[in-house]
Order: sequence, then C-alpha cells, then structure tokens
Amino acid sequence: MLPPSTVLVTGAAKRLGRDIALALAAVGWRVAVHYRSSASEALETAAACNALTAGAQAFAADLANEPATRALFAQVEHHFGRVDAVINSASLFEFDEPSSFSYDHLARHMHTNAGAPIVLATALFDHLSQRQAQGCVVNLLDQKLWNVNPDFLSYSLSKAALQFATRMLAQKFAPTLRVGAVAPGLTYPSSLQSATDFERASSYSLLNRISQPQDVAAAVRFWLENSSMTGSVVMVDAGQHLTPMSRDVSFL
Repeated sequence: MLPPSTVLVTGAAKRLGRDIALALAAVGWRVAVHYRSSASEALETAAACNALTAGAQAFAADLANEPATRALFAQVEHHFGRVDAVINSASLFEFDEPSSFSYDHLARHMHTNAGAPIVLATALFDHLSQRQAQGCVVNLLDQKLWNVNPDFLSYSLSKAALQFATRMLAQKFAPTLRVGAVAPGLTYPSSLQSATDFERASSYSLLNRISQPQDVAAAVRFWLENSSMTGSVVMVDAGQHLTPMSRDVSFL
C-alpha cells in the first residue's frame, strides 16, 4: 500500500498558510509545515494537522536564503520519503512606493516571493522525475496584480514575477508537474490595519466581504485535485480586483 501523499506548505505557521495546511490535512494529506521564525505557531499547526492526518512535521527555513530553501526541500524529502505537491504561501509583505524604493528592498521581496517558489518547484520536478510520478505546485498571488496601484511596489513586482514564473514553469515541467496559482484578495488584516480598518475595508469588493480563508484553501485543494489544469490563475477575492482603488486596501 502506498503511503499518503505529502504536501509542503510554506508559511504554514500562521494565517492563510495555516488554513491551507489544515484544509489539506483534513482530506488526507501529510503536511510539511514550513516556517521561518514562528516556531511555536508552526508546532501548533503541525499538531493540529496530525489530529486530522498523521505524519505532519514542522520545518524551519529562511526562504530569502537560496541554500536554505534548497535544503528545506531535501529535508522534507528525506523525512517523508516522497513529496507530491508544494504550496508556495509564504510571502514577504513590506511597504514601499516609488519614493522609498531601493534595490535592496526589491531584492528581498524577489528572493522570498519569486525565487523560493521557483527553487521549490524545480526541486519537486526533479524528485517526481526520479519517482516517475506526477504532482502539482500552487503559487499564492494577489488580486493587486489585476487592480494596480503604486503601494507595496516591491511586493507587487515580486508577485508579478511569480505570475509569469507560474506560466513558464507550467510549460517547462509538463506533464510531470502541473503549476498553477490562486489569487486571494483581502483575507487577514495587514500590519497597517486596526480591527476597525479591516472591517471597513472588507466592503471594498463586489461581494461586500473579504476573501474567506476557507474559500482560498478550497481553491488550493481544487488545484491539487483537478488534473486538467495548469498554467492558469484562480481568482478568490470576492471581486476585489474589479473594484478599482487608487491606494492599497490597507489605506482605505
């Protein structure tokens, strides 16, 4: 009997990454819970996943560091013996705009938000090729790519790079590896929002609500289970990308 399928979820200690990890554990996936510095939260997420499907384990890595990112996949592969999918949920999200832009700020966002997903997708492809198996990568994007404003400039550029990488990796790695993306809207408060700000901002969408975390997680699961999809993006943003904004929703 084959062991259960294994998924690596980056940024799974908290927030949306945690929601995705739990949703996948609930339907039988063994989850590799990645975290950078939130060790206690990652261990709690792994325990919660274990209560649903046995075998979850937490792994630490700084995705801005290329050797650490490559080592992360190797550690997950060694621990579980197989990896079948990667969910690139971890993101660096720091404010800048053209007047405060710097090469360093852009590079840090690119390393974590675009470079690490490419490294992990390539590692998964190599692993699956050796196993003569097939798998899937799901990248988390952002509705901001379809509703452009100059806030969070470096973050937005890094997510745009990941969007293009999604298509290119889908072309390069087919049919062994399907590569797709999910683009949420406002799901959790940013560091710039109070609870009141978040509640007010939740109305800035066609459906007058936030992107429900469980709906985003369901879209990720849909990607994993639909073998006819690759190279495209599923929008899960309550129509936020169709509500033009001159500033990021954090400031509205």
